[in-house]
Order: sequence, then C-alpha cells, then structure tokens
Amino acid sequence: MDDTVAGIYLLMQSDLEGAVNIGGDEYVTVDELVQAVIAAFGKEIQVQHVAGPVGVHSRNFSKERIKSLGWEGKVPLKEGIARTYRWIEEQVRVSKARV
Repeated sequence: MDDTVAGIYLLMQSDLEGAVNIGGDEYVTVDELVQAVIAAFGKEIQVQHVAGPVGVHSRNFSKERIKSLGWEGKVPLKEGIARTYRWIEEQVRVSKARV
C-alpha cells in the first residue's frame, strides 16, 4: 500500500493526464498470488483448481509513465500482502475492542 500511495501522491503533484499504471515489475501467477495470501494468513487452506477458460498467460502493462516521475516500487508483493494483512488484522482487533 505504501508504494501505491506514494505513486498516487506523485501523480497528484504531476502534470500527467490519462491512465497511468502503478505496479511493481514482479510477475506472479495466480497460484503464486494465492500462496502468498495463504502464507500471510498463516493458515492451512486447501486450494481447489477448477476448470475454466484460460486467458493470456501474462499481461505486461507499461509503467513507463509512473516511472517517468521517479516512482519505483520498493516493497515486494509477498511482503506487501503480509503487511496489509497484519494492518487489517490490527484494525479488526481495535474495532472489536471498542465494542
């Protein structure tokens, strides 16, 4: 989230107009993303693969415009998911404590 907020802040201060992609250069499969979320939760979850349509194997959105502002993602995806999960967990804990 920190990287995304920093990118949005830079965009707000810039003269860029139109769509801009903010994202890291890490490529992950859906399975890798699921495993990163499971690891952040620290729980055992059985993943079930289901038959379905198969789209493109990867997408490569240009991040040239955001990088032209000097923005570069600093937090790897797995670490970012773990940080975000811990933050959400803390917000839920605080919210429950208020009740």
